[in-house]
Amino acid sequence: MDRWQAMRIFVKVAETEGFAESARQLHLSPPAVTRAIAALEDVIGARLLVRTTRSVKLTEPGRRYLDDCRRILADIAEAEAAAAGSYAAPAGTLAITAPVLFGQMYVLPVLHEFLKRYPAASGRVLFVDRPVNLIEEGIDVAIRIGRLQDSGFSAIQVGTVRRVVCASPAYFRQHGVPRTPADLKHHRIAASTGAWVSPEWRFAGDQRVTIRNWLQSNTNEVAIASAIAGLALTRVLHYQIEPALRDRKLQIVLADHEEPPLPIHVLYTEGRQAPAKVRAFVDLAVSLLRRR
Repeated sequence: MDRWQAMRIFVKVAETEGFAESARQLHLSPPAVTRAIAALEDVIGARLLVRTTRSVKLTEPGRRYLDDCRRILADIAEAEAAAAGSYAAPAGTLAITAPVLFGQMYVLPVLHEFLKRYPAASGRVLFVDRPVNLIEEGIDVAIRIGRLQDSGFSAIQVGTVRRVVCASPAYFRQHGVPRTPADLKHHRIAASTGAWVSPEWRFAGDQRVTIRNWLQSNTNEVAIASAIAGLALTRVLHYQIEPALRDRKLQIVLADHEEPPLPIHVLYTEGRQAPAKVRAFVDLAVSLLRRR
């Protein structure tokens, strides 16, 4: 069995969720596609796809294997390009992760510019408010907010961001403005579990306040929307509420008690040996994000 061809077929079946459509796009017969997937599953010793009368879905091992296949095929394509003397031209799929709102607001425009400049490249984004294991999830570049653990990866700082407490003017008119962090115990709090799990909020001077959530959500968007609606206070990163601040829908309090700003890093694997697509994207991201 041609393992490279089998991986290529598997990726196409996973993307189209169908054997017939994959066969058409790959210019193969449906039985050839079916045989390739069956042979691949036999070699691996795991079921990669679940077939129904209407569609094809990935199993859990299949989802993990799909990420690996995409990365391997991209590396093969880049190795072939290097052998052909075109290593300087970024090509293949670039996988990027970032926090949800930061990714949507700042990283996606960088990726769009990257794809315009390098048409032989393609992109895959994973915007989530949780730490992502770059190796396990097949990620080339990560944008991280906060202090980094020692990972052995290359990291370039591109800026900082404040963590702020805010609410709407209407909320403050009704419930009053907190003057110290301790005052937060008497306020309604909307918080996101994706931002920080601990109920303890820390401020400058080692001030700590245990918060009782009035509304808890898994997304920052819900907490921000609740604050804009005048229902609660929330604590988020400054960039997440910039539009609401400009429109005066939210206002920041306790600015004098904020901790030092959090660093923002572009994190990537392989250092100087990184593929051309990674080096080109990192250079572009550092340049554009530092202008923000």
